[in-house]
Amino acid sequence: MTYHHLEPVIGLEIHVQLKTATKLFSSIDNHAEGAAANTLISAIDLGHPGTLPSLNREALRFAVRIGLALGCKINTPTYFDRKHYIYPDLPKGYQISQFDVPVAADGVITIDIPEGPRSKAVIHIERAHLEEDAAKNIHRDGKTLVDFNRAGTPLVEIVTCPDFKTPNEAKIFLLELRRILRYLAVSDADMEKGHMRCDANVSLRPVNAQGLPVADDYYPKTEVKNMNSFKSVERALVFEIDRQTTLWEAGTPPMVTTTRGWDNDHSKTVLQRTKEEAADYRFMREPDIPPTDLSLYIQEEMDTRPELPAQRRQRFQSEYALSEQAAATLTDDPALADFTERVISELFAWLAANPDIDATDENVVERYNQPVGKLVGTWIGTKLLGALAERSSDIRITQIEPENMAELLNLIYQKIVTAHQATQVLEKMLNDGDSPTHIIEALGLTTISDTDALSAIIDQVLAENPHQVEAYKAGKVVLLQFFIGMVQKITQGSANVPKTKELLESKLCD
Repeated sequence: MTYHHLEPVIGLEIHVQLKTATKLFSSIDNHAEGAAANTLISAIDLGHPGTLPSLNREALRFAVRIGLALGCKINTPTYFDRKHYIYPDLPKGYQISQFDVPVAADGVITIDIPEGPRSKAVIHIERAHLEEDAAKNIHRDGKTLVDFNRAGTPLVEIVTCPDFKTPNEAKIFLLELRRILRYLAVSDADMEKGHMRCDANVSLRPVNAQGLPVADDYYPKTEVKNMNSFKSVERALVFEIDRQTTLWEAGTPPMVTTTRGWDNDHSKTVLQRTKEEAADYRFMREPDIPPTDLSLYIQEEMDTRPELPAQRRQRFQSEYALSEQAAATLTDDPALADFTERVISELFAWLAANPDIDATDENVVERYNQPVGKLVGTWIGTKLLGALAERSSDIRITQIEPENMAELLNLIYQKIVTAHQATQVLEKMLNDGDSPTHIIEALGLTTISDTDALSAIIDQVLAENPHQVEAYKAGKVVLLQFFIGMVQKITQGSANVPKTKELLESKLCD
């Protein structure tokens, strides 16, 4: 076969664990994480004869919410089916899932690709359906133990079309999906904890110089499993594409569908099984769950639909003049985005109340969104998040109240404290949650703005650095930052920077 190059074809299957109060078909608590094995189980979970499933309406609502957020059509009524297979983690001999009429289908999500062959990727969602999770097999000392705590946990399986062209695109999509799920408050979507599990289907297809497929059909796919982080998904796909490329170049492209597991320790995929034919799960309608009308859920969810991450990113940029990067950082988590909005609102209130600032409640946002956006991007998006990361903490458990953070930003904007002092104050706020004003008083922090005091310090700096003074006057103006730094060193970061710069420029021009 003659072709120009090989193009990856990637599709994803994502299982999302819903954070409902109870399991999908029983009243057992749905918080098995950390519980002792086989302590959160019922006769339904164990598949005892004569037990009947009772559909969790909250899970159904969550599934509709996810489907709408993914741009899907909601099927009403929806149906449940029995998916038959024999495995130790499935005591009934079948899983209650959905086959031909899922809750949601035919959706689409557009993702931005910062670096790649295309700037945007349109990812089609084939379906999103509800199903119960299986138990967990634990292999130990040559034996297989089964923990049924997980059995019956509500899952939404999201299946994409094979629209990804690079491993990076797949990772970006998964990160955006996690944001969406968290904004919807339907799942914590933590891959490391198993709240979100991903399998990837990957194959290569030959294309011509114009980028068009040489053949109409796809080649047999390889399903990759056991990936428990976003990074491992990307790494596994990179490895698998390289492996299949080598086979193509040797004239032996994959000819059968296979399943391979990702070995994170050795950074490679390992063959698990070969599928000559598609599995026959003998789907049949679940007779114990009648067709379910979703009309009421659809209307209620559409009426209360939350702002999604992409919408909030765009609004943060347009309303608050945040950079694209800052907006992305500050909207990555809904709790962080809420915190940021409260800080911004409080900060605008501080500015409007300041008699020295020419603004009113009505026009303060319009007049000061640029400096406010810069302050917020720097002090929340960089400094606060960095300090929280160092403490292995996050915005949900920080002691800093939005009102106090806004007060600190107001003090910075009005040059009542320097950046160095503000960093000290922020550290104290993180430790004890006190207000900036109290901390400044307790630490005795003041800003040196007096002209005579600053002039004396500047004269000392210039006298101690004659070579740098000569170089500056000869045209090396970048040395101005050196002189400012020396003044800050002497004053321990308390010198008013704009005033210092003004005096330095005046003295260096003499």
